[in-house]
Amino acid sequence: MTLIEARPRILPALPEGLAKSAHEELEALGVRVLVTISVSEVTATTLKTKSSDDVHAHIKIRAAVVHGPGVPRDLDGFKPTRSNRLIVRQTLQTTRDDPIFAIVDCCFVRLDGAARPVPPRAQAANQMALTAYPNIRRLLANARPVSFVYRDRGSLVSTGRLSTVGSLMGNVIGGRPAMEGRLAHAAYLSLYRIHLIGIHDWFKGLAFIRVGHVSQVVRPTLKLHRERSRGRRLGP
Repeated sequence: MTLIEARPRILPALPEGLAKSAHEELEALGVRVLVTISVSEVTATTLKTKSSDDVHAHIKIRAAVVHGPGVPRDLDGFKPTRSNRLIVRQTLQTTRDDPIFAIVDCCFVRLDGAARPVPPRAQAANQMALTAYPNIRRLLANARPVSFVYRDRGSLVSTGRLSTVGSLMGNVIGGRPAMEGRLAHAAYLSLYRIHLIGIHDWFKGLAFIRVGHVSQVVRPTLKLHRERSRGRRLGP
């Protein structure tokens, strides 16, 4: 397996130390990680790169960057980025229309003093929602909206069933204590389950967790399909 990244490192939205740990963990699992390499052409059997370091593969998966929906391009009066994300102010209001808010994947916001925009991640989604909803109520009450404050509570990256690297509780105890291995993987699963319950409520969240356990037993690790000309699906 080969992982190709056009930028100088994988996971550019995460801290450099975490990205380095994930890089090393992937290589320990046997993954060939290539950085600062751009793909110029894809054929049936080859990924051709601009550096002439071609990669031969029959199965190719492209993981694109986060893009917003195409709707903002067709709306007058808005200011989208190249990735179709609406530029918003500190209050999460769009720059050209105060009553309209945008959050997470749909918005681009760089807070005061920050070198990078807020990353479109689950913890950012939760925090933005807790700011956008009260601000909408303030706007309806003719009150002044408050600024969004992003608190990075750490990051975990799963690189396998029992392999995870990351850092947690940086804002609670100071610094960024590193985690890896099974302890980090247990924390990853716990946070993911809490996220499911937060989205779907306790009943549906626990049902999804149970279905996930069953799927790990009855489903294969990797399942591929190809379509016949008549649209009938072949086996795995």
